[in-house]
Amino acid sequence: MIGLKPRGALAIVVLVFLSACTVADTSGLDPSDRAAITAALTIDPQSLPNYAGQALPAYYTAPVLTREDGTIARPITNAGATLGRVLYYDRNLSVNNTVSCATCHAQGRAFADTARFSLGFEGVGRTGAHSMRLTNARFNENGRFFWDRRAATLEAQTTEPIQNSVEMGFDAAHGGLNAVISTISGLAYYPPLFTLAYGDASITTDRIQRALAQYVRSIVSTRSRWDLAYVSVFQPNDPQGSLVSPLPGFTTAESRGQTLFIQPPQNGGLGCAGCHVPPTYSLAGNSRSNGLDSLETMIFRSPSLKNVALSAHFMHDGRFSSIEEVVEFYNSGVQAGPALDQRLTSAPGMPRRLNLSVSEKAALAAFLRTLSEQTVGVDAKFSDPFRR
Repeated sequence: MIGLKPRGALAIVVLVFLSACTVADTSGLDPSDRAAITAALTIDPQSLPNYAGQALPAYYTAPVLTREDGTIARPITNAGATLGRVLYYDRNLSVNNTVSCATCHAQGRAFADTARFSLGFEGVGRTGAHSMRLTNARFNENGRFFWDRRAATLEAQTTEPIQNSVEMGFDAAHGGLNAVISTISGLAYYPPLFTLAYGDASITTDRIQRALAQYVRSIVSTRSRWDLAYVSVFQPNDPQGSLVSPLPGFTTAESRGQTLFIQPPQNGGLGCAGCHVPPTYSLAGNSRSNGLDSLETMIFRSPSLKNVALSAHFMHDGRFSSIEEVVEFYNSGVQAGPALDQRLTSAPGMPRRLNLSVSEKAALAAFLRTLSEQTVGVDAKFSDPFRR
């Protein structure tokens, strides 16, 4: 982590996010191993992209990281994330070699899908839920994954789509993960990549999961308009005060939206930040149901709101197709249910009605759009590494 001192927009941009390459340890690879990698991939095993050492802004403080950062217990390595990137884009992980993880989680769309429900490997069946944005998955106070929180870790989550009978097809009838291991063991580029990441060429489920998780955790957004403005007002001794400070370059509407989002109701806001917590904008660990449907008992997980404006659909079933629709839902559509989060109630069991004006709803949507940026969406180290 680095402390940032604003010295103009260019300095902030340079300091907020570093993308230098680091030299990898290739002592375990001979020339034929390196040739096997470069024949199939655009990756240079002697100069891997920097995944492990990406700098975070100063406002990612120790308390924030302790509360949310998944890399504390499961660190990222450059070789591990590189292997994960290859696995993420490899269509050989589907039973008929037609789709990869990236098919439904596209880099340019905040690692989500433009379709409400994603097409599976056969091009006919569709997923039962919208493909969640993966940006900032590293930060997760609750620690669980999937919309329904069924995966205890990101590692466990990574291989479920591969084994799904609709998504990638390696279900029990098609050999499961043992068949995946058999398939990729026969691809010349994988033994040296596993050696680079783990010290030997053994391919196991655990190693596949850890590599995919490292790659996904490396996808962090810190260069949105909100980030670049916030870094210039951040005060380490008063982070809460910094959050409500006027942000340079924001329009009147965006500033009004900031107040509505960040401030609690008693201070003239809506308290959105109580669940979607800055600076990562990931979901608070104690969040419950958002009342999407009447009598809802499921407590869904939400992805970080970073890069939310790059999404084409919202909620677990993708029912909303614009930020404005999401804002209107929280304004007037929250439904009562046994799992409803108390922060969305006006009295026990009674959903809040915000009664926002047209201009307030527009301001909230404008602020949410300041959380998005395309730097991650075009960064080469997150792109398809295959020589197609």
